[in-house]
Amino acid sequence: MPNDDPSTSSGENFLPKEPLDSSSPAQPQVQANNTNQVRTLLSWSAPGRPFHKRSKEYYLTSLLIVIFVEVILFLFSQYLLMVVVLSLVFVSFALATVAPKDFHYRLSTEGVTVEDHFYLWQELYDFYFKKRGNTQVLHLRTHAFIPGELTITLGDMDKEHVKTVLLPYLPYREVIKPTFTEKSGDWLARNFPLERS
Repeated sequence: MPNDDPSTSSGENFLPKEPLDSSSPAQPQVQANNTNQVRTLLSWSAPGRPFHKRSKEYYLTSLLIVIFVEVILFLFSQYLLMVVVLSLVFVSFALATVAPKDFHYRLSTEGVTVEDHFYLWQELYDFYFKKRGNTQVLHLRTHAFIPGELTITLGDMDKEHVKTVLLPYLPYREVIKPTFTEKSGDWLARNFPLERS
């Protein structure tokens, strides 16, 4: 005998015929998680700053210039400036004598890691390369005033390879106008070298 109850016949139309498969929605979720994982794009170790071993001529010439400046400052009774000049010379001699330790650098899909410091891509502005002596240096400029710029030595890394990794995340600045300080330093190094190259 057929069921004349309209509520049961219409209710059967809305019920699912087969049980829902709980495994099917989980697969796309796992794939989405895989695409959102942090991946290391590039990592290397290199000295923390550009370093060039200086000759005895460099130290001797620097000492002669410092003695000359100290005598002039003494004649004008600028004792505080004498101490400042001596401290700057001490720091420059220490940096020229002691080789820097190797730092570990890592570029990931989230940002840049320099030793224990991490910078998100959103905190960085752009990048460019500059050669200091025989060392290729990567400069990453930050939005924040401090640190303002990260200088990363490339060591054995290829500059073009690093550029291709960075381009999807940061704009590349091809030309950087040198500042007045850089121009002055280059002019002094060119016209009054402290050592023969």
